[in-house]
Amino acid sequence: MSSAFDLKLAASIEQTGIIAVLVVDDAKDAVPLARALLAGGVNAIELTLRTPAALDALREVKAGVPEMLAGVGTILTVGQVAQVVAAGAAFGVAPGLNPRVLAAAQEAGLSFAPGILTPSDIEQAIEHDCKLLKFFPAEPSGGLAYLKSIAAPYAHLGLRFVPLGGLTAKNMASYLAEPTISALGGSWLAPRELIRAADWGKITALSAEAVRIIKSTRQRSATTSG
Repeated sequence: MSSAFDLKLAASIEQTGIIAVLVVDDAKDAVPLARALLAGGVNAIELTLRTPAALDALREVKAGVPEMLAGVGTILTVGQVAQVVAAGAAFGVAPGLNPRVLAAAQEAGLSFAPGILTPSDIEQAIEHDCKLLKFFPAEPSGGLAYLKSIAAPYAHLGLRFVPLGGLTAKNMASYLAEPTISALGGSWLAPRELIRAADWGKITALSAEAVRIIKSTRQRSATTSG
């Protein structure tokens, strides 16, 4: 079975350190939103299928801001996998682990990160050759301490995690310092209300703050390990 997530793409996401998780109500906001995120240094997004505008927003970003790495989240059905692939998503993400959806994504060649919350979820992911996993909801379920506990038995397998849910600029550094964390899911970078208000300056400021924290945390980690 082929890997569930393209290794080069996974490395690119890890280098980025954060994926802006977005709920877009109007596709016309997609391009200025993507540009605002890029201006703050964030170059990866997950457009969630929580609104009918998500796939049109993806097409707008791909056409208007091709330098943005654009994936789709909240993929819940096999049918959505086909729609996401047709729209040209770079990757797909789900809040949970549905074996049928995961199999469809692999069959379609879509890099896919399922959501996990328990050891059983992790073992199902391993069964499907997944090594990049979404940890959701991160903070409400016990945060980093809980993730470290459930991930410990699988440490020798090289799994990488993208936590999402309850993360903010105040608690993101602790996650980033953990070696098993690939990147963060940043829903606070561009909240729905800021997108609706077209407050691109605020989104750029939030993005720049997060990127600063990523760089400083990684520099400290490198110094400590060195």
